[in-house]
Amino acid sequence: MKETYTFKQKYMQFLHILIPILVTQITMSLMTFFDTIMSGHASPADLAGTAIGASLWVPIQTGLSGVLMGITPIVSQLIGGGKQDKVGYNVMQALWLAAAVGIIVLIAGGFLISPILNRMGLEPKVHHVAFYYLVSISTGILPLFGYIVIRSFIDALGQTRVSMVISLISLPLNIGAGYLLIFGRLGFPRLGGIGSGIASAFTYWCIFLIALWIAHKAEPFASYRIFGKFHRISLDKWKELMKIGVPIGFSMFFETAVFAAVTLLMSQFDTLTIAAHQAANNFASTLYMLPLSICLALTILVGFETGAARLKDAKQYAIIGISTAIGLSLVTAALLMLFRNGVAGLYSSDKAVITLITHFLVYAVFFQISDAIAAPTQGALRGYKDVNPAFWISLLAFWIIGLPFGIVLAKYTNLGPYGYWIGLISGLAVAGVLLLHRLYVVQRRIAQRMIQEDQ
Repeated sequence: MKETYTFKQKYMQFLHILIPILVTQITMSLMTFFDTIMSGHASPADLAGTAIGASLWVPIQTGLSGVLMGITPIVSQLIGGGKQDKVGYNVMQALWLAAAVGIIVLIAGGFLISPILNRMGLEPKVHHVAFYYLVSISTGILPLFGYIVIRSFIDALGQTRVSMVISLISLPLNIGAGYLLIFGRLGFPRLGGIGSGIASAFTYWCIFLIALWIAHKAEPFASYRIFGKFHRISLDKWKELMKIGVPIGFSMFFETAVFAAVTLLMSQFDTLTIAAHQAANNFASTLYMLPLSICLALTILVGFETGAARLKDAKQYAIIGISTAIGLSLVTAALLMLFRNGVAGLYSSDKAVITLITHFLVYAVFFQISDAIAAPTQGALRGYKDVNPAFWISLLAFWIIGLPFGIVLAKYTNLGPYGYWIGLISGLAVAGVLLLHRLYVVQRRIAQRMIQEDQ
């Protein structure tokens, strides 16, 4: 990354950081996309089972990934402030933290998975798929968390193309392994939705080992000597990492967990409704990669400029990112309305399921616009290391407003399962407005502080 002086230079640097992140996020999302499609063609029960399993796993994964991604603004501000000598130590401590978090998740999962699934009253086939999907994917938890730290380090240096290459390598590995295991090709057993969990764990190991080699051997990463010196665990550094990462993680957890909660609440409906909801939610999640990628890019760019005390430039990047996200959301919303029947056909050959999916996709259109405001704004706030208010905003918007409103609509109106989606859309809209207001407050406060320091 480098200092920029004109709007054109800023937009070009924004795209230079964004496009590889977008390709990476879409590629990672496509893994789940293809797993969901293949599970759906295995059987509705396999699709429903993976939906339940993913609804329990994804919020945990996303929330804890957010905690570990706290290293991104730390590294970007160190680079912007010319303190490159401190980067390696910070990344190593983040890797120690990732290992500790992974071990805790494995232990907790061993005690909690069975009781949770047993209380849900699932059909036997759905219960079986969900349980062994979670058991399978758990074998990749440690490498996944390690990869998240290394990728955050790589991206914080502005080398987002490297992460893109890793993800492009991993996609065919995941699809190929999933195809072999879900459908039982080339002598492998036919495992249905469980096979997608095994394929995901296999892919996590692959991307971790590739990223580990790059960080250790390839430039410019090798010059930071992350593994050149043994660093003992520092609880003080963990505290600093978690001070930034925990609010980020909880914000991400609250957002993803509310979607997971809706999927679990869907268990009161039949298997076809659960399958259709999961398919539409999966496609909406794939489209979410656009604003999420802009969010990640803004964390890097705003953090870099803030570390260098160039507040005007940081503010301009925030404007560029948010406005770009809104424009893209309008385009994707229009395309989804036009082609939702074709999209539904990708997930199932069952006509009843396809009909339900098309209805859910109408509501997914409105997700795009709200996400386009909320996600990039959060990214800019993280670049300023302002993370605590976003945590409280997410809690309020999704769990105090969105989910209760959705439950009321689903239970006490004729909207049924669609009521949950309307509740989520309402929560997203509230989050977008409140986050924008917080960004304005933070930018004004930092500018006033800089003026006072100069006087």
